[in-house]
Amino acid sequence: MRKRIVFVGCGSMAEAIMAGILQTKTVDKNDIYVTNKQDEERLNDIAAMYGVQTSYDKEELLDLADVVILAMKPKDLTESISEIRSFIREDQLVISIIAGIMTETIEKIIGKRNAVIRAMPNTSAQIGYSATAIAGGKYVDEEKINFTKKLFQSIGITKVVNEADMHTVTAVSGSGPAFVYYFVEAMTKAALEAGMEASTADALITQTIIGAGKMLEQSGQPASTLRENITSEGGTTAAGLQTLKSNDFEEIIIACIESARLRSIDLGKTF
Repeated sequence: MRKRIVFVGCGSMAEAIMAGILQTKTVDKNDIYVTNKQDEERLNDIAAMYGVQTSYDKEELLDLADVVILAMKPKDLTESISEIRSFIREDQLVISIIAGIMTETIEKIIGKRNAVIRAMPNTSAQIGYSATAIAGGKYVDEEKINFTKKLFQSIGITKVVNEADMHTVTAVSGSGPAFVYYFVEAMTKAALEAGMEASTADALITQTIIGAGKMLEQSGQPASTLRENITSEGGTTAAGLQTLKSNDFEEIIIACIESARLRSIDLGKTF
């Protein structure tokens, strides 16, 4: 069934989703509409890159929409919804990809009985490898959940979770790619300081990350077992792991995730 989607906001996450659903032909480019707060240059770039429709006539866009994806920054939520609230129909599905904001909060700001679904994808959506969690609000039925699952499954895997878990999801899979990239940056720096050529380091480290991910996906074994399988007593891997343990690597990662989770909670407290 044809669905016309309006993105309200077009930051990096919205672009990643857009790129993914267009790449997989889940939605036709003529059925995607984009608006934002005031960055006309950004809208022009999005239109040129993806062939989607862009406009600041929010009444016209909302009149066309079957699905409204809220993709603005948390601080802009109230102002942005205030601009479009009178144009939103109760038969429209509202999907929020805004970190930290509860479906109940969005329902109250809209002030209507709209089905609101909260989704937390990540930027790997752009290449079809997102990990997306979704949680439904008060007025959501199974049909709306199934549609949203199908939409986000086109850009990776999708899991339905309790909304109480969404702050943890935000920290683990929403922010997670950035933490992995930071780890890769450190590995690359170490390789370069040891004298390796940049192109060689990039190729080897990238493939190492891909291979480790595939092993986690396909082997059916937990990460602890996979780690133990390549750690020989007195070997190079054991030496490296001992340094990580001595420098509280596990505690640092746990603290990193907890900091991101608490920030997600804080974002929701402003409403």
